Amino acid sequence: MLGNEAASDKTILRQVNQRLARTGMGSGSRISAAVHHGHVTLSGSIQYETQRRPATRAVDGVDGVRGLTDQIQVQSGRGY
Repeated sequence: MLGNEAASDKTILRQVNQRLARTGMGSGSRISAAVHHGHVTLSGSIQYETQRRPATRAVDGVDGVRGLTDQIQVQSGRGY
């Protein structure tokens, strides 16, 4: 049913957002998640490439996730 699917996507989104908040990636990262039929898309920006893995791992283990699309961009021009 469509109603159950929408609730399921909402539940997945809530759990992913909770896990993203716990990653402690810092104020320089701005990541958002969207869920459609169990497929999670992460988008936004991070300061360093090393921040990507904790963000994608936040999706691991969330019940109902069918796939992940990583559209996270590393900010350029930040120096060393």
